[in-house]
Amino acid sequence: MNVITILKNLASKDDLVVISRKEYESLKARTVPVVPMTASEKRALVRARRDFAAGKLLSLDEFRRQLGRSRRSKRH
Repeated sequence: MNVITILKNLASKDDLVVISRKEYESLKARTVPVVPMTASEKRALVRARRDFAAGKLLSLDEFRRQLGRSRRSKRH
């Protein structure tokens, strides 16, 4: 029998579940399907990440903030 120690901060919210790796992998395979990306999708993702890092794209939160400001500014 293996003995493990679980840190209090990991189990403090009463939401810790321990299962075997085999069962975990089985559950993961059924709930999170892996969808392979095409080469063009991979290139587009690399380009989007690069543009976002360079400040050429907005996050969804920033987009929403700017929409809110533009609506308010048009009213006044």
